[in-house]
Amino acid sequence: MAETIGFIGLGAMGAGMARNLLKAGYALVVNDIDERKVAALVAAGATAAPAAVDVAHQSLRTITMVETTAQTEEVILGAKGVIAGAARGHIVAMMSTIDPHAAKRIHDRLHEAGIGMLDAPVSGGSARAESGELSVIAGGDAATFAACLPMFKAMSSNQFHVGGTGQGLALKLVNNMLIQVNTVAIAEALVMGAKALDPKTMHEVIRVSTGASFALDYRLPRMPSGDFRPGGTIDISSKDQELETQFARACRCCSPMSVNRSTQWPAPLGLAQQTARPSSSSTKRWPA
Repeated sequence: MAETIGFIGLGAMGAGMARNLLKAGYALVVNDIDERKVAALVAAGATAAPAAVDVAHQSLRTITMVETTAQTEEVILGAKGVIAGAARGHIVAMMSTIDPHAAKRIHDRLHEAGIGMLDAPVSGGSARAESGELSVIAGGDAATFAACLPMFKAMSSNQFHVGGTGQGLALKLVNNMLIQVNTVAIAEALVMGAKALDPKTMHEVIRVSTGASFALDYRLPRMPSGDFRPGGTIDISSKDQELETQFARACRCCSPMSVNRSTQWPAPLGLAQQTARPSSSSTKRWPA
């Protein structure tokens, strides 16, 4: 009989991850505030549950992939959360990008109830979530990680256990800071370069020169044509940036480039609240 996994949060990342668990043969119990997203997974073979407590009650492990720290705390520790439905020995894989300090608080509450937890954020964007080529960056008990490894392999091509509780999230924030600052720099450099150079030529040269990066190869070929289909959206990028600066302050680190990057968000964020949440790569479309 297939192991039953609970999955809470079927957004741009979660839906693809959940589908890959189904493809790998896992029985899946799902929940999301958007009934259409739940229906799509049910059509693919999952079972719907009305609340997080029901997801946990029907599964051996529960993955949470909601957007914010507050949402994560609610679906795990709330009155109808995972903690209210999970049996002792249950494992929660918290795969959202949230506050590492909150992850430790959540871990401690779950531990008191006999429930294991990993903070296991992912990197790779929605396309890799769909293709199963994400990187999982996990913090927590080594034995708990080993128990979840087959599940992680169904959703990812890289799985890392990087230390204790909160350290998976800490490393994810370092990674996000690098890619987000790099993306803004690329957008600025392209605006300058496009005044005198062909974008295709710029890419051919830079990708084999010292300015090469993942962000360059991912963004540059699409930007000149106005292709800003999101791999991650502006509001999520803004949320992550705030987590990065908060964590840097907690570590007593100076991060002026990351702080300066936050000035790029106000106009796009205003649009994101009214429209279809444009991609973070569209930042430089707004200044005239």
